[in-house]
Amino acid sequence: MKSYIKLVNFEINRFIKIYLTLLIITLLSQFIGVIVIAKSKMDQAHEVMGEQNLSEQAYLHDYGGFTFAHFASTLWFVGPIALCIIALLFYCLMIWYRDWFGKNTFAYRLLMLPTARISLYFSKASAILLFIIGLLAFQLIILPLENTLFESLIQDNFLQTSMDVSSILQSNVMLGIILPPYFSDFLISYGIGMMFVFVLFTSILFERSFRLKGIVFGILYIIAAVLLYLSPLFILSNETYSVLYSEEIFAIFLVLGILITAASIVIGNWLISKRVLV
Repeated sequence: MKSYIKLVNFEINRFIKIYLTLLIITLLSQFIGVIVIAKSKMDQAHEVMGEQNLSEQAYLHDYGGFTFAHFASTLWFVGPIALCIIALLFYCLMIWYRDWFGKNTFAYRLLMLPTARISLYFSKASAILLFIIGLLAFQLIILPLENTLFESLIQDNFLQTSMDVSSILQSNVMLGIILPPYFSDFLISYGIGMMFVFVLFTSILFERSFRLKGIVFGILYIIAAVLLYLSPLFILSNETYSVLYSEEIFAIFLVLGILITAASIVIGNWLISKRVLV
């Protein structure tokens, strides 16, 4: 356990500078965006009122007021979130391949540590999970602050409604996926995400173990995992789905997810222990 914790800490330290940069970009982009969008909305409203000679009441009747949802759909808000997602997806690959960069010595040093090699596998997955949770927590912390700032910059008469965090999450499709408003949905979404992280890890180990042939094995493994997980959608007809309870459908996908995750870990353990040679 001590070796595993040290490995997790080691992986976190290797990415921490880039990670903090992502957080700073998110913070600056979203807060600057709140100011820009709020000012733009108010300027636009006053411009329309001046051009059409409308009172505030008439403008609000014709065009409606503003909410934080108007900002949450802009590139100022969505852009840094997309950047963080792309960076973490790229890091899922680099967390393995950077160990083989250069003269290949560092990967060998890791593999020769006096601990089970599966600890290396789990430490990398754990680091990614912690990074994801950290980004989500950071976004949840700054979201109400951004909402408060936005509402303070909008004149009271033009504020359509005051939104809480839950309302904001439900108003934006992308946010609803990344930050599900219900804990059960959160577990489902990120459980599926971690399942495919393990699938990706195992496919990478196929490539590291068999080189050119391993690329084919890895791609085939990803395709097989995706098809297996989605197989109920192909096998069960619409009529079958209609007679199944939502709990039963959930149980089917849960079992498949557990099987795929377990298979990925078992195969990954065999590859990193027996096939990736020092």
